[in-house]
Amino acid sequence: MTLTDMHVKLRQATTGADLDTLRDLILAVGLSSDRGTITVTLDGSTYWIAELDGVPGGCIGLEHGEDASLIRSTAVVPGARGQGLGRALAESALTYATLRGDRAVYLFSTDAGPFWQSFGFEEVPVAELAAALPHTPQVLSGLQRGWIKNEVAWKRTLNVPAGEAGRA
Repeated sequence: MTLTDMHVKLRQATTGADLDTLRDLILAVGLSSDRGTITVTLDGSTYWIAELDGVPGGCIGLEHGEDASLIRSTAVVPGARGQGLGRALAESALTYATLRGDRAVYLFSTDAGPFWQSFGFEEVPVAELAAALPHTPQVLSGLQRGWIKNEVAWKRTLNVPAGEAGRA
């Protein structure tokens, strides 16, 4: 069965049960191997869950800063990969960030650079990301646990008024 044969629903995570679903998806796709270290939260963040015929099949989150957000926890279960669900999740998060008024969206990715480049992301120094979003849970976790130094950071500029493109 393909995604076109399924009912796909994208909904915002709003409850503690949704946080458990997000953790389950993150573990299922191997983004983490330790449930206790997963820093998903609804405080200062927005997450979405993609349901395929009522079953969680993917997720994505945005941790919000002052004028930027951090995409995180982009996950699609193996059986739903290669059918556009990841692209739909990414487009939804980018649209939300744009409507929110963010000037930039960042993310960490050591393995999915080509996927994110297809959305206009460019590699930037990790220090730039950390400076732009110093209080987000993922940046704080990376600094506290030391994994941030091994990451690759990416940025996409948004909402730049005409005449300011070189300053963003």
